[in-house]
Order: sequence, then structure tokens, then C-alpha cells
Amino acid sequence: MATPEGIRMPDGHYADGTWELHVLVTDLAQRLVLRVTGELHVGGLMLRLVEMLEVKQDWSDHALWWERRKLWLLKTPWTLDKYGVQADAQLLFTPRHKLLRLQLPNARVVRVRANFSDPVFKAVFDICRTFNIRHPEELSLLQKMSDTAKKKKKKADENNAEDEVDAPLITPSASQRGSYLSPGLYGHALTTPTYDVRDGSPVSPTWVGDSPLGERDPASLGTALPSPAPDALARMYRPLTLADKARTNAGWLDSSASLMEQGVKENEVLQLRFKFYSFFDLNPKYDAIRINQLYEQAKWAILLEEVECTDEEMMMFAALQYHVNQLSVGAEGRPGPRESAVDEVDAALNDLELTLEGTGAPAGQRDITRIPELADFLKVFRPKKLTLKGHKTYWVVFKDTCVSCYRTKDDPHPAQQMNLRGCEVVPDVNISAQKFNIKLLVPTPEGMTEVWLRCENEKQYAAWMAACRLASKGKTMADSSYNAEVASILSFLRMQVVSGDPAPLLAQGSADFNPESLISPRCLKKHKAKQPGTVRDVLTARVLEAHQNVSHMSLVEAKMRFIQAWQSLPEYGLTHFLIRVRGSRRDELLGVAYNRLIRMDAHTGDAIRTYRFSNMKQWNVNWEVRQVMVDFDGEVQLVFGCVSADCKVVHEFIGGYIFLSMRAKDQEDSLDQELFYKLTGGRE
Repeated sequence: MATPEGIRMPDGHYADGTWELHVLVTDLAQRLVLRVTGELHVGGLMLRLVEMLEVKQDWSDHALWWERRKLWLLKTPWTLDKYGVQADAQLLFTPRHKLLRLQLPNARVVRVRANFSDPVFKAVFDICRTFNIRHPEELSLLQKMSDTAKKKKKKADENNAEDEVDAPLITPSASQRGSYLSPGLYGHALTTPTYDVRDGSPVSPTWVGDSPLGERDPASLGTALPSPAPDALARMYRPLTLADKARTNAGWLDSSASLMEQGVKENEVLQLRFKFYSFFDLNPKYDAIRINQLYEQAKWAILLEEVECTDEEMMMFAALQYHVNQLSVGAEGRPGPRESAVDEVDAALNDLELTLEGTGAPAGQRDITRIPELADFLKVFRPKKLTLKGHKTYWVVFKDTCVSCYRTKDDPHPAQQMNLRGCEVVPDVNISAQKFNIKLLVPTPEGMTEVWLRCENEKQYAAWMAACRLASKGKTMADSSYNAEVASILSFLRMQVVSGDPAPLLAQGSADFNPESLISPRCLKKHKAKQPGTVRDVLTARVLEAHQNVSHMSLVEAKMRFIQAWQSLPEYGLTHFLIRVRGSRRDELLGVAYNRLIRMDAHTGDAIRTYRFSNMKQWNVNWEVRQVMVDFDGEVQLVFGCVSADCKVVHEFIGGYIFLSMRAKDQEDSLDQELFYKLTGGRE
């Protein structure tokens, strides 16, 4: 029998279309049962929940979370029917902001209050605002990978877990709560710098509670931490193979999904890392914290052998670490106060003038009517199977992006000719042996052709290496960055040159100086095999010899030189993934860099083919079969499925680098979140 109150059931109750909904209030551990209808909107449901609770507090940060669907009910005008909520749903009424433990690039663990309902991209934006780090689009969150094969790694994890419990809490300072400190490229004088105007020290976030960091000031995220002890460094996880690196990169969180949607719990430990190796506008005046954290990430990449380097380069990195540690601990490491005589507007105008003019030679010294070229006698080698390695001397001419090799200087026809656009340029340098080689992997229809160029001295090597690097990007020596590239290569080489006698410095060195904490375990093992028993003295002498080349640098300059040297390594900026190319029967490696994709052999790491982003037409993902499809000029297509990670991670890397290259090209400091989501495949 139907009545205005509804249909009367046999038990005497009326079927009015309502049903019971169970909601757990996480703060109070209290479960509430509400009788609702599908037409009730989310905002009305939250209001009824608050009215039923006897506790009076601020509930504005709370929202509804659907655990089984991994879904936040954030659109308050939407009804329960529109979200698909029914009587079997178990909802949580929980705060959106929760505590999260973050391992910073300097390996320190801190606690920060993060938004678990916002996409990871926006959550990282808020975290970087708390830490006073500009350009948060360059960073992201990475889940820690555990090495269950090593028992000593488990013990190290247990010890680290005890330290992470007492991690200090960081909250935004009063100056940061109002607006995000993001000075534009042309407006440094109109914004607040990230250093104290009284003593020149970096402005830091507020640390709440007692600090476990000892006598050192914990408030300065812009201060470099001392190098780890050798035994602690040996216990840390190191990717031994390229496959290990690929598995590590599978832990990157999806930037378009929230932390709760990806299974991140409160107080879980995540790693905050620079994800995209394309750094925009590194300004020591405004980026003290950003530069220090970037230096720390580069330092750990060298020590944990994520990037390979030669012995000379390792000693140079060790010397820079030693110099940074000295300046950071001593009073001389603190940056000096600003000079009142320097006007802020004049400084900004000088920066703008340098930016617009470029870093090349002055306009009056450049001949824009003549195409620059290089011509000299070089030893050229093209390896072939079943042949010995023998170099032949050619008269080599470098013009535009092409290299032409002539048998004699007067020969009108080249013996071989190569276009270096899109090629791979790998340095092979040994300063002590005076070996200056350039390895070129030139793309051809059959694959990558390997060619070696041998130079006689460092000046010749710097000129040809800079030309090859520009040619691989499609640029010529007429580009304004050529002279700066040559100067950067020469500076990198000169820092590796041993000068002077380290005996006086060795006698005056401190007793606690431990060179074994400044170099990687692999390099240390190599020296122990060659010179057992005296390895400590030998390493100390070599590090102090290399330190004489960098001892004149200031603290910020030493950090910047370390970062620049890190960027000069052949494997810098390569993020590896295991993939299966369509039509292939075996797994390969895909290296994603800031300007190219590299197909690599999974066992040897040799490059099979390089694809430049500048030649890319479009890319997309077939979500049904989880395949990434990238189209390039010349009807070239790369289609692959991801083995070591979700295809969304690779898709996001490609889109993120495209976004950063567009921003750098337009010289814009503003962050277009809508464009970032569009390029990375986000939902907004």
C-alpha cells in the first residue's frame, strides 16, 4: 500500500528510498551510521557528520575518502549517486593534510605536513614552498626501493628507521605563508631573496621541536652535510647494473594522482628528488637551498655510482667535496653580507643584459657573414669486426653540422663524410695519459655507426668536443653558446690536472681527514687491488693534489662547479627503463634524457639508436595495451611497452622534458600547471 511516506513494508516500516551509510571518523576512531538517500550531496553529508559529532573543533580540512575505490569525494555539489556511493561503501572522514616523512637529496629525513588529496604535482609545489625551493616542477616524490637480497641492508634499514622516528618537523615561515617566493627572470629586484639581509645567511624554513642533528644548525637546508663514513657508505644500496637502475626508476609517483590514491600512508617515508635534469635559472642569490640540495643529489649520485666517472674525475669530485666540507664547517663558509653600495635594480639590469646578449663573444668580434668551421689533422678510427684498432690521420673539416675527412689537405673529395645531427657524443679522456678521444655514435638507417676522433691536446679537444655537442643538437658553431661550451670543457679538464707537491698539505692535514669517505666504493676497491696497505696515503695525496686546483673557490662556486662537472659526465641525466619494442623478442633499455630518447642494449648498455625531441612530431599512449607510441620526422616511429615500470611513468618523463624545454625556450619563469598536466597526461 503506497502512502505519501513511501511504500509500507511487511514489518511496518516505510520504504522511503533511504539507506544506511557507514562513515569512520579517523580522528576519533568513531564509526557513525547515517540514513541517507542517493540525492544527498557530499557537502550535506559532511555537514550532517559534523552535527552528529559532540567534539567541537575545526573540521574544515577534513574530506571523505572512499578506501575501496581509492577515491576522494572532493566535489561537494556532487550527489552520492553521481559518485556511485551505495550502502556497501565504507567511507572515511579524515584530514586532507597529514604528516609525511621525506628523505631530502642530502639523505636527511624530515617531517612535513603534505596534502594527501591534491595531485602529487601540487603537493610537491606546497612542499617546495615550505622548503623555499624555486621551480618545484623539477622535483617529484620517489618511493624507496628495498634490497632484500642483502642482510646488511636490512640492518641498515632498521637503524635508519630509528632515526626517522625523531625526524624534525618543518613548517612554513611567516613570510612564506602569504605567497610563494618565485622571482621572475627579469624581476629579481622586485622580489624577496632567500637570504638574510643582515648577515647574508640563507633564509630557511622553521623547524619545530628539538633537533637530532647535533651542534650544527638544523634550520639551514642550504648547508652541505659532511661526507658519510666509509662503513656507512658501503652499507648503502647501490645499483650494480642498468637493470637495477631501471627498477629504481619504477618508484616515481604519478604526478596527476594524489598520495592516498597511490597507497601512500601517513608517516610513510618518501624520497624528494630532482626528477627532471633540466635546471632553469640557477641563481646563487635566490637558490641557496636549491643549489645545496642539487649538489647533495649530485654528490650521492657519484658516491653510489649511479653515474660512472674516471679516476681523475673521481679525485676532482672528492676534492670539491672536501673543499665544500671545509667551508661549510668553518666560519669562512658563511656567505658574507650584501654590499650596500650595490643597487638591487642595477644588479637586475646587469643580469638581464647578460641574458639578452648571451654568453658568446661580443657582437663586434663576431663575423656573421662567415660560416665558422674547424679544420685540422685528427686521427680517425671507424671500428669494424675482426680488425685491430688502428687510427688513420685525416685532414678533418667541421662545417655546419657535418664532418668531412680528407686523405690529404689538398684532396678535393672527402674519403668519408658524416652529419652529426642527432648523434651521441661520448668523451673518453685521460688527463694523466694525455688521451683526448671523442666517441661519436652517428645514426644511420642500419643503426648507430661508431666513429672515434683523437685530438692532440686539451685545447683542440675542447674546440672539437664543443662543436660535436652543438651539432648533435642541430646547432652550429655560429651559435652564441659555442664559446661558453669551449670554456666549460677547458675548465672541467683543468680541474683534473695535478699541480704542485701535496707533501706540505699532507703534513698539515687534519687527523680526521678520511679520503675513503669522498670516493665511491668501486674506485676504492680498484686502488686497494693495485696498492694494498698504502691506499689511504695514496688517496690522501691525490685528493689534496686535486684540491689545489679548487682551493681558491668560494662555497657557492664550489657547489656550482660540482654540479657542472656532474652535468659533463657521459651518463648524466639518463633515466633508464626496461622496455619491449614492438616486434622484438627481447627486452631493451630506454634512456630518457632532457633532449633525447636512447635505445640501449640491456646487457652492455651500448646505444642502438637515438631519437631527438627536436625531431619529435607527437607521442601518445595506448592505454588498453599499455604501449607508448612516439612519432618522429622521416616516418620514424618508436612503439614499446614498459617492463620495469608503468607506461605512465615514461609518458610523464617525456611530457615533463617537453614542458621544461618549452619554458626554457620562451625564457618564462611562470608555471603553467594546465600545460604540464596536458603534456604529462594528467587528468586536469
